[in-house]
Amino acid sequence: MAIVTGAAKGIGGIVTEHLARDGAHVGLAGRDGSALEAHAALVDEKHPGRRSLAVTCDVTMEDQVAAMVDAVVARFGGVDILVNTAGATGPIETPAQDYPAEEFRKILDINVLGTFLPCKHVIPHLITRGGGRIVNIAGTSGLRGYRHRSGYSASKWAVRGLTRTLALELGAHNITVNDICPNVTHGGRMDKIVAEKARRLGKTPEEVYEDFAAQTALGRFIEEEDVAAAVDFLVSESARNITGHDIPVDAGWDV
Repeated sequence: MAIVTGAAKGIGGIVTEHLARDGAHVGLAGRDGSALEAHAALVDEKHPGRRSLAVTCDVTMEDQVAAMVDAVVARFGGVDILVNTAGATGPIETPAQDYPAEEFRKILDINVLGTFLPCKHVIPHLITRGGGRIVNIAGTSGLRGYRHRSGYSASKWAVRGLTRTLALELGAHNITVNDICPNVTHGGRMDKIVAEKARRLGKTPEEVYEDFAAQTALGRFIEEEDVAAAVDFLVSESARNITGHDIPVDAGWDV
């Protein structure tokens, strides 16, 4: 039994499909109820013999997170896996002195509090079941500084700190906690970032894509499937002795 936040699309949507493919019942959490329901139906059609439950939930609101976890536990009898993919990017190409304070708070709420609260409410159920897996999505911007993205970078560093702290707290309960650090990833979110970056820098989107790709050893973006494959490994028995670590999936960016 698994819970995936931000499960309607993007990395979360593909992670949900991978978990279902491997036989897990999955609770899909996110703010867009209709998109969640549609994706849950698609997952159940492709992977019969197990079930999905879509639960509308704002991961920054504790009462909603608690209700979401309770609903999944009531439906499936427990939780073994939590994958936190819900997140946001915040302002693009914005120096710290121009970064609106309300946007800084917002990105920390979504990316940090929105990772902490699902962990907080799932942990008691993992302890009850005698173990489990938590996988958070950090990012390569949490491995180094990220010029003109102070809020986003700060939030991803915080996710790494939370991950390591939880790993220390939960190891005695046979619960592993790790995070994945994707680099620039093909998908709708990255298309928006590239378009805005190109607009602000007076470049074409193609030039921005090329600039990003040139920073990696492999000279390319990663795919959402690559991140989901890393989740597959971290929730498997093969990763039972890996905890408190950052797993870069970055085509050789942080080398």
